[in-house]
Amino acid sequence: MSSEQFQAAHDSIYITGRLLLQYLQEIQSKRLAKGNDTKCLQSIEEDITKALYALKEHNYQLAVISPTKTGKSTFLNAIIGADILATEAAACTVCRTDIRHIDVGQVPRFLEYREGKRQPVVIAEGDGAEIHQKFLERTQYIRNHNNPDHTIRFEIEYPIEAISTLSSLAGFTLIDTPGVVNGDWEYHYSTELKQITLELLRKCHAILFILNYTSATETLISDLLRDVMGNRQNILADKTDNIYFILNKADKTIDVNTENNDIIKKVEIELAGLGLSNPIIYPASSKKGLLAKLIQGDTAANSHTKEFVKLFLGEYLEESEDGEIRVPQPIEIASKALKDSGITTIQETIIQNLTKKYGWNLISDVLAQLDKAAKAIEDSLNTELKVWGMEIEALKNQVIEYREKSESVTKKIDLVKNFSDAKNKELIDISTSEINIFAEKAKNEIQKGIEQLANLNTEIGNPTTDLKVTQSNVNREITEIPFLGDSTFAINERKATFVEAIKRAVVNLFNSNTDNPQVLQVYKLRVATREDAQNIRRAVNEFFGSQIQSWWIDTQDQLIRQGTRSREELVQEIQEQVQQISNEITTYIEEGLKIELNINCIQFPSFEFLGIDTEIQSQQEVYARLEKETITESDRTTSTNVYQVDIPFEDKGDFLEIDLYQIAAQVKLKIDEQVSINQEIFKQVIDRQVTADFRSAEQQIKDYIERFKDEFNYLVSEREKPEANTNEILVNLQAQKKQLNEYLSELNSIRESLNSWKPVLTVV
Repeated sequence: MSSEQFQAAHDSIYITGRLLLQYLQEIQSKRLAKGNDTKCLQSIEEDITKALYALKEHNYQLAVISPTKTGKSTFLNAIIGADILATEAAACTVCRTDIRHIDVGQVPRFLEYREGKRQPVVIAEGDGAEIHQKFLERTQYIRNHNNPDHTIRFEIEYPIEAISTLSSLAGFTLIDTPGVVNGDWEYHYSTELKQITLELLRKCHAILFILNYTSATETLISDLLRDVMGNRQNILADKTDNIYFILNKADKTIDVNTENNDIIKKVEIELAGLGLSNPIIYPASSKKGLLAKLIQGDTAANSHTKEFVKLFLGEYLEESEDGEIRVPQPIEIASKALKDSGITTIQETIIQNLTKKYGWNLISDVLAQLDKAAKAIEDSLNTELKVWGMEIEALKNQVIEYREKSESVTKKIDLVKNFSDAKNKELIDISTSEINIFAEKAKNEIQKGIEQLANLNTEIGNPTTDLKVTQSNVNREITEIPFLGDSTFAINERKATFVEAIKRAVVNLFNSNTDNPQVLQVYKLRVATREDAQNIRRAVNEFFGSQIQSWWIDTQDQLIRQGTRSREELVQEIQEQVQQISNEITTYIEEGLKIELNINCIQFPSFEFLGIDTEIQSQQEVYARLEKETITESDRTTSTNVYQVDIPFEDKGDFLEIDLYQIAAQVKLKIDEQVSINQEIFKQVIDRQVTADFRSAEQQIKDYIERFKDEFNYLVSEREKPEANTNEILVNLQAQKKQLNEYLSELNSIRESLNSWKPVLTVV
C-alpha cells in the first residue's frame, strides 16, 4: 500500500465516519423531540467519535538515534525542511527532543518539559530562526551548568516538509535522542541513551540509526548499538522492516542502489555479526538535502545559499560542446541536488513502509469500530421495525423476560472478572520474582567488584605502591541471568572495570595490610588526601550507579516486552469469554423477536492501548513529584543518582580510610530501595492495565445489554401513545434503513479494498 493509497483510504473512512455520525445525531434529535433521552444510542455515538479522533490524531513516531558527530541534527533538519535544530559542535543534543508536525499557518513553538512539572515552559514561538537560536542557547546552558532546571525533554511544534502533503499523518512526530559524549556526563548519557533507545524500539513505528559514512577505516557500529542489539536478535527480527541505518555525510554524488559500495558492505557485515541479516541501509548527504530543500522552498538565508555554493555547486558545473563551463544558479539544480542527497528516497521509503504496516493497522481498527457502530444502528432499526408489528402485550412480556435474562447473564461476567483477577495476581507475582532475581544478581556483581579490589589490595607491597590492574586479576566474564523462561540477558561489563575506575580516580593507595594481618583489613582503602577520598566516592557512585542502572534497563526491557505479550494473550482470552456472553444475548433476542441481528463484536482497538511504557512513565512521574521535596540539588545531577551512596571515610591522622564492606552494604541497600519502588510501580501498572482491559470488555457487553433494554422501554412508551401512526413510523424507519445501507455498503467496499493491501506477516 503506497502512501497515496493510504491517504485515499484514510479520507474515505473519515468522510464516511463523519456522515455516519451526522446520520446518528439526526436520529437522536428526532427521538429527543419525542421526549426520549436517547441513552440507547449514546454509546454508539461515543464509539464513532473516539474512532474518528484516533484516525485524525494518531501519533506516528519516528526516532533517530546515533553517536555524536554523525550529523544527526542536520539529518533531522533535512527531513523537517528547516534549519531548526542546532547543529554546532557545542550543541550536542542534551535531552530527548520531539518535533511534532503542525499544519502550515499554525504558530511554531519551542517547549521545555521539566522534572516534576505537568505543564511545559514555552521557550520561544513564532519565528523559526528564533526557535533555532533559543534551542542552541538552552542546549549549551543545560550542558554547561549541569541541567539546573532538571529539563527532561524538549518539544518543537513545526511543519515537517516530508509529510506536508499527507493529512493522514497529522500526528507525525520525529524524536531526536541525545548523543553519547565524553566528560562529566559520560555515565549519565550511556545509560540514559540506552534506556531511551530500548524504549523507542518498543514504542516507535520506525527507528533510524545514523552512522558516519566518512569513518571508512573505523568501526561504524557504536558501542550503543552493540549493547542494545546484543542478545536481542529474536526481538529485533520482527522489526527488521522498521529499522534503518543511514550512512550520513556521504557528501559526494551517490548512487543509493549501488551494489559495489564497500562501506555499505562493511556495515552489512558488522550488523550481521549482531544478528541482523539484510539490514536496510541508505547513504545520505543530509547537508546537501537540507540546503537543497531550503533553496527549492525559497526559505534559504544568504548563509545557506553560500554554503551550498561552496560545498556542492562544483558537482553540477555544465560543460558545453565547445568546452565552456557554465555555472548554474542554485535554484536550477536544487531539485537534482535534493534527489542526489538520498533524503527524498529515505523519507519516501520510510513513510511508505510506515503506512503499509502501522497505518494499515490503524485504519483497519477504525474501520472495524465504525462498522460495529453502523451495525448497532441497523440492529436498532430492525428491532423497531419488528416491534411495531407486534402486539403490545407480547412486547411487554418480551421486555420482562429480557430483564430477567440480562440479570442472569450479568452474573456470568463476574466469572470473567474472577478469571481476570487471578491472571492479574499471576502477572504481578512474575514481575515481583523477576525483579528480585535482578536484585540478587546485581548484588553479586557488586560484591564481585569489591572482592576484586580487596584482592588487589593484598598485593600492595609498600605504603605507596601503585594499584596494578592486569588482565589476570580482572574478571572479564559475562554473567547471564535467567529470565522469564528460556530467555536470558547478559550483564556486560563496561570498558572500565570497577578496579580500573578506582585506579583512574586515585593513582596511589596505601597498603592496608602491613600493620594488621587480619583478613578484614584488605577491605580497607587508605588514601593520603581528602581529594583522593572524594574521587573514590565519585568513582564508586558513577561506576556502580551506571552499572546497576544499565542492568535494570535490561531487566525492565524484558519485563515490559513480556508484559505486553501477556497482556495481548489475556485480552484475547477475555475477549473470547465476553464474546460468548454477548452472543448468548444476541441469540436470545433473535429467538424472542424472530429477527436476525448482527454479532456484537467485542473489540480492543490498538489505538485505545497506551502501552505499558506509557503507564510506567506516568507512574514514575508520580514518584518523582512525591520525592521532589526530599532530593537535594547535588543528588539530581544524573539518572543514576538513585543508586548513589554517601561513602564515609575515617580520618586516621596520616591517612584517610574507606571501608569496602560499608560501600558494598550501602550500594546493596540502595538496590533494595529501588527494587521495592520498581515492584510497586509494576504492580500498579499491571493491575491498572488488566483492570482496564476487563472493564473495556465489561462495558461493551453492558452497553449492549442496556441498549436493548432502553430500546424496549422506548418502544413500549411509543406504542402506548394513542396518537402514534404505525404506517407513518414504518415508512420513516424504512427510509432511515435505506440511508444506513448506503453507509454500510461504503464501509464494506472500503474493507474489501483495504484487505487487498493487507500487509503480509513475516514468519520469523
